[in-house]
Amino acid sequence: MSRELGIEKKLYYFNTKDRYSVYDFSRTLHELIQSKLYKNRQLVFLCIGSDRATGDCLGPIVGYKLSKLKQHNIALYGTLEQPVHAKNLSETISYIKTHHRNAFVIAIDASLGKSGHIGYITLGEGPLLPGAGVDKELPPVGDIFITGIVNFSGMLDHMLLQTTRLNIVMILADYICSGINYCFYKLGNK
Repeated sequence: MSRELGIEKKLYYFNTKDRYSVYDFSRTLHELIQSKLYKNRQLVFLCIGSDRATGDCLGPIVGYKLSKLKQHNIALYGTLEQPVHAKNLSETISYIKTHHRNAFVIAIDASLGKSGHIGYITLGEGPLLPGAGVDKELPPVGDIFITGIVNFSGMLDHMLLQTTRLNIVMILADYICSGINYCFYKLGNK
């Protein structure tokens, strides 16, 4: 669970209620990948979160949906069956660095933000800070990141994870996966 942060690098917001914003999300993701993906680096999706809390299950749900993609040269970590969470994140990052040298990592996680941003997707350059939304110190990860804002940030953030509506999480997961599918269609037709 990350927290929506003011980052000096580019940060883009996409409203899932805007019918056509998924195309903007896909185009922006494609541009970020193209600007940083050189020398045929392998793409690694790292979907972070736990399947034990509704507000934190966005990453594993996205990982589950992405596991159905039949793309070459892509590695995927973090699914409903094998989630990547606070207890195994460092180990997973080490494994990725060892087995996917110089990979291009796209980190995906749920986040907390302003109440007006619930249901938005963020796409940003640089590493994701997982756990920041619930005051956990976890290693930063990713060349770019995608988050879905599942609830507002405030007091008792751990309780917010338990009271997040699954419908919001599923809308965000469907949006992210659709955007990634469109992006791969563009990458395949470049």
